[in-house]
Order: sequence, then structure tokens, then C-alpha cells
Amino acid sequence: MTETLTLNEQMLARGRRARAAAAGLRDAPAVARTRALDGLARRLIAAEADILAANARDVAAGRANGMSEALIDRLALTPARIAGMAQAVATIAAVPDPLGVETERWTPANGLDIARVRTPIGVLGVIYESRPNVTADAAALCIRSGNAAILRCGSDCLQSSLAIAGLIAESLAEAGLPADAVQLVDTPDREAVGLMLGGLDGAIDVIIPRGGKSLVARVQAEAKTAVLSHLEGLNHTYLHEAADLDMARAVVLNAKMRRVSICGATETLLVDRAAAERLLPPVATDLIAAGCELRGDAEARTLVPEMAPAEEADWTTEYLAPILSVRVVEDLDAATAHIARYGSGHTEAIVTTDAEAAERFAARVDSAIVLINASTQFADGGEFGFGGEIGISTARLHARGPVGAEQLTTYKYVVRGRGQTRP
Repeated sequence: MTETLTLNEQMLARGRRARAAAAGLRDAPAVARTRALDGLARRLIAAEADILAANARDVAAGRANGMSEALIDRLALTPARIAGMAQAVATIAAVPDPLGVETERWTPANGLDIARVRTPIGVLGVIYESRPNVTADAAALCIRSGNAAILRCGSDCLQSSLAIAGLIAESLAEAGLPADAVQLVDTPDREAVGLMLGGLDGAIDVIIPRGGKSLVARVQAEAKTAVLSHLEGLNHTYLHEAADLDMARAVVLNAKMRRVSICGATETLLVDRAAAERLLPPVATDLIAAGCELRGDAEARTLVPEMAPAEEADWTTEYLAPILSVRVVEDLDAATAHIARYGSGHTEAIVTTDAEAAERFAARVDSAIVLINASTQFADGGEFGFGGEIGISTARLHARGPVGAEQLTTYKYVVRGRGQTRP
């Protein structure tokens, strides 16, 4: 008679297997990890039909459950998006292996040879919602950085993620790496999240949440282990009085409307009063033509009567939809004050031809990413050359901004002596 394990017992067993696999992955040569990633990139392309079929089941279930179109956009895969996943994995495979790299080496007065060396964190618990591409991205980054991973996706993308997880397991086995190095929790039972937050009896070293505000808040409140936070993207684009009109139109339209459902989308537009009459009406015309609803303060609505009135809640809302709040501000100081009050520390952008103003903005804004004359949609590890990201960290310790393979390492000190003893 086969014994049926409780969910708690199953998860604890996952944690033990992940801890054992972490040692094997850490000690494996870099070429083996690269081989696994190359194999995964190939398999993602070869299994396109199977992945799309699984994703179609997730999308159908999402629509039946009343999921918004913005979240459907996050969930849905296409041949182009699968190709993008495969390319991201291939790029991560080509990233220089971060393990064993000496970041600094010195000899103090005692004559010891001291080196700071990158090493894996250990076992990462990654909890995410809606986006099946995170399954491939997170697995690839953990393999590259030598970390074992326990992945828990949202129930809305479970079928897609299971299809991708099968390819990950095949790629690990082909490369001679532990199959348990990446494990996907295969149950939609939400109790599994709570068990992961408890640390699985010390098996999980760091929890990484990637999802909405409620998920991150729960993780921060309940986690018994370290958390690498990815907060909401309350991102701002600021049009300085010296902004070029054509650039402002192009950047704002892309920053808001390229993909409204990603965390790098602009959610609030700030416009200098001195240039508002010149800049805001044409920018607003482009946005409205693209299907964006505008919600503005009184001054903005005077210039663009089509705007709906903005309420206080609009300045703190991550819409993830074709909605943009708009405020006219006195100057750069007022813009940065607004960002300090309402922003989430994710991504901010300024559009200006005034180099001095651009540098003042970059120095004053305390966010993980600050862009000058570029769209906030560049807030992405792939666009930073990391291949992919496990999230955009809004934390101030360990890692900040796009979290790639290097950011998933910690370090140790290797000290070499010649028989020294301490007096």
C-alpha cells in the first residue's frame, strides 16, 4: 500500500531535495550549467506547440474566471514570446559564469592574502503570478548562478509552467546536473505558499516574490526567511520644461502603451508648468488616439478637457491598464517631491535637453532605475544585458534594480596565509 503524504510532508521533502541539489549545482563545472541552459533554449523552441496548447488551457480558464485583459496579456504566450523566452535563456547561458569570481583581493598588515569570492546563495523560493515566462527566466538565472530553486507559480499559469518545467528537468538531466535543482510546486493549493514562507525547515535561504501588491505584502509579513522584494511599479515620466516635443511624444507613448501590463509601464505623467501648454496637448492626443484613458489634475484638464478628474488614489495606483494619471508641476523640485511621496522606488524617467537638469533629477530621485530621455519600459534585465531577470528589486540591501545571475550570488572570504598566528 502506497503511503499518501500530506502537503506539509511533500513540501518538506522538496526542501530537503533542493538543499541536496544546491550542493551538487554549486560544485558542478560552469560548462555543465551552460550545457543545461543551451539545452533548455533548444527545447523551448522544439516544444512550442505543446507549450502553446498548455497555455491555451490556462488562458481559457482565466477568461472563464473573469480575468482582466491586462492579466490575460501577462498570461498569454505566442510563438514570438516563446522565441523570446528561448533567446533570454540562450543569453543567460552566454553570460560569464559569476561563481568563483574574485571581486576584490588585498593583503593587510598581517600579511594574509584575502579574497572576496562570489558564491551561490543556496536555495531560492520564487513565488510569482500570471506570467509563465518567469518559470523559464527564474530557472535559467538560478542555474547560471548555481542556486537551487523551488518555484511556485500562480494557479492561473500552472499548465503552461508545468510544460516548461518538464523541459527544465530534461535539460538538467542531459547536462548531468541534479534533477531537483529546479522544482515547480505542482499544486494550486495556496497552503504551499505559506509553507514556503515558513522556510521549509531551513531549506529555503531567500524568498523572491514576483507579483501584485497583495502577494508582496503577504510575503513581507509572513516570511520566516530573507526576502528580496519586487514591489509594484508606480513609475513616473517627467517632462521637464526643456523637453523636446517630438522626443516627449515618442517616449511617453512608448512608456505607457507599448505594454501596459508590465511593471516598467509609466503610471503617472508629470509636466512642468512652464512647458505644459506646449507639451501636454500633443502628448495627450497621441495617448488618447492609442486608447489610453487620462486622469488629470485641474490644471492638466484645463489644457486637455477630455481628461477625467484625478483623485488622490490615482497617484498611488499601479493600473497595469491603459490608464495614465497626469499632473502639472511647478518645476523639477516639485516633480521629485511628487515621486518621493507617491512612488514605489521602481523606475522614473526625465525627458529634457538640459543636461544639468537631467543629472539633478538622477541624483535626487531615490529609485532603483532612473532613465534620462528613454522609456521606462527599458526597466528589464534583458534590456540591461542580463539575459533575463528574476524581478526588479526595490530593496536597498544586497540587490537593487534588475536581478540577474550576478545579483543572485553572495560572497565569501578566502584567506590564504603562510602559517600566521594572531598575537
